[in-house]
Amino acid sequence: MTAPSSKDASVSVARDARRLVIKVGSSLVTNEGRGLDLQEVGHWAAQIASLHADERQIVLVSSGAVAEGMVRLGWPRRPRTMPELQAAAAVGQMGLAQAYEAAFAQHGIRTAQILLTHEDLADRHRYLNARSTLNTLLALGVVPIVNENDTVVTDDIRLGDNDTLGALVTNLIEAHVLIILTDQDGLYSADPRRDPQARFIHHGQAGDPALEAMAGGSGSTIGTGGMLTKVLAARRAANSGGHTIIASGREPDVLRRLAAGEPIGTELRAVLPLRSARQRWMANHLRLRGRVTLDAGAVRAITQGHRSLLPIGVMAVEGEFGRGDVVACVDEHGVECGRGLINYSSAETARILRQPSARIAGILGHLSDPELIHRDNLIVVRPRTIISAPE
Repeated sequence: MTAPSSKDASVSVARDARRLVIKVGSSLVTNEGRGLDLQEVGHWAAQIASLHADERQIVLVSSGAVAEGMVRLGWPRRPRTMPELQAAAAVGQMGLAQAYEAAFAQHGIRTAQILLTHEDLADRHRYLNARSTLNTLLALGVVPIVNENDTVVTDDIRLGDNDTLGALVTNLIEAHVLIILTDQDGLYSADPRRDPQARFIHHGQAGDPALEAMAGGSGSTIGTGGMLTKVLAARRAANSGGHTIIASGREPDVLRRLAAGEPIGTELRAVLPLRSARQRWMANHLRLRGRVTLDAGAVRAITQGHRSLLPIGVMAVEGEFGRGDVVACVDEHGVECGRGLINYSSAETARILRQPSARIAGILGHLSDPELIHRDNLIVVRPRTIISAPE
């Protein structure tokens, strides 16, 4: 699906969006950490039901499981250890699923629970399976309730926050708009709690480094995401052409008003070229298997010439990876300039780096491909990130 694009900045992009991902923060569904607020859950279900009646397809990403689990277990403070967090999530997910199921049932809408981890989205087959499941549920008129599978997740495979998860789901199903509802009005040029001159950002371009620099830290003690995660989520959602709206969930009937075209909060529009499903899958890898360091000529070849990466342009290889893994391409300063599906393992790459393709067979005893990464399996990224060496 192609994201709707309105030239009128006074009209919300949500007005013409037929497929939306809505992320609701912890502070909007819990009683300040005292478990789920069933009245608020019902409030969100009612608003989403009205959009659903307008034949819009909705995926809901909802926080609140850990907070609910804390109350059920009698814990006054958010746990810090992974086993305790997993236990709280396991207990709380029961309450979260029950609450939404009951709330949507009042409007004659079925729900489904979808729990994801980074591994589900990093593995190509599991990624496609998740995509097919979500698309089927939407076609059946079901509202999927998506959350990170905290009960089995570890730091190594953790997505980190539901803002990121919302963006990944936006890419997964090619949603038109990602709506991130929080307890803040949107993005300011500075922290308004500290700077009275802070300017509210009504519109911007997803992926603008200036906006990322403006974003501050978390403003809530209940959730884990701050404004920066929301701005970065907008950049990620733009990979599939999805626009992002960051708005306050305290605004009365915020979802209905956005759907009617009223501009509320900060709207970050996608202007980047649309990517194929495989390109989006590569772009959304949060953790890479390794990296290869390119000389200046190779950097120009892949970023400006849109050419394949050849072994002769590679200066160094780090990490352990196999054929078909996604690896980062970095320049001599460690700044990522691309990523792609590599044709040789890390051990093989180390043997053929700085060598012309004609010598690959002689060195390895076989020739899988003349390219290290073929241009069809390579995406160029905006230079923005220094990729640390894999441990």
